[in-house]
Amino acid sequence: MPNQKSGNSKMPQSLTAPRYTEIATFMRTPIITDPSDYDLAIVGIPYDGAVTNRPGARHGPRELRNSSSLMRTIHHVTKVNPYELCRIGDGGDVRFTRIYEIEPSLEEITQHISHFHNAGVVPLSAGGDHSITLPIMRAIATNGPIGLIHIDAHTDTWDEFMGSKYMHGTPFRRAVEENLLDPKRTIQIGIRGAQTSSEGWDYSEKIGMRMMFIEEFNQLGVEAVIREARQIVGDRPTYISFDIDSLDPVYAPGTGTPEIGGLTTIQAQGLLRGLRGLDLIGADVVEVSPPFDPSGNTALVGATIMFEILCLLAETISKKG
Repeated sequence: MPNQKSGNSKMPQSLTAPRYTEIATFMRTPIITDPSDYDLAIVGIPYDGAVTNRPGARHGPRELRNSSSLMRTIHHVTKVNPYELCRIGDGGDVRFTRIYEIEPSLEEITQHISHFHNAGVVPLSAGGDHSITLPIMRAIATNGPIGLIHIDAHTDTWDEFMGSKYMHGTPFRRAVEENLLDPKRTIQIGIRGAQTSSEGWDYSEKIGMRMMFIEEFNQLGVEAVIREARQIVGDRPTYISFDIDSLDPVYAPGTGTPEIGGLTTIQAQGLLRGLRGLDLIGADVVEVSPPFDPSGNTALVGATIMFEILCLLAETISKKG
């Protein structure tokens, strides 16, 4: 990242205005018109055309934007202010033109993310269902397979569902097949819930992914899990994918495939904070489905998780500047 793009002597005025004013953008950041003026783009991907059961994640980005207006600028633990480390903007939503066709929709996601990646801008994406991670990886894994810290109740390594190989339960299997993802540098954290088939678990284990069920997570504790995750991904390019259903539904009921017995919000925050200093090249927060949570709490939790990840990405960008 060129030096002239790093640093921020004066934060955008929108970040100091009353939080209930102005048009809602991610974290109250400016809307990006020219990617060359930014280091990090927060992108909305309002797509849930690849779910297996409950829809609604298409509404995630809009509610995440609204809830993100509650975020402030300085992390209370790390004291990181991401807006002083790099230039951050709202990269808008993917504009879909063939929303009823899965594969063309995924291609439109790749095109949108590539628009930023080709300008040297790191993407933080708000889904949308988990199928969106595959086209994001197609856009950013341009120098070979990347590592992955995948926090989720499900492995998302099925082969297909109802005849389709592209849906929210298959992205990481497809990513391995397309040589976008290094399975030996992948850890899946928080896996749980009964399945009608062991296919996903079997594939993850067979291909060499480190699959950690929630019971093992609880037995090891957050600090031990952080150490193992860091060891697995090493110091090479790594992506974070955070499915909101990794959290117990008492914290995040608004999701398509809730599974009880999940992570607490405190555990999730601790886990993410332990990833400081990794070579992070992007991230996403997916499967926030506002229609299943009239309280709006799931969107608030999702926006807060996004702020945690934003701080991580901003630190990485600033160190490369």
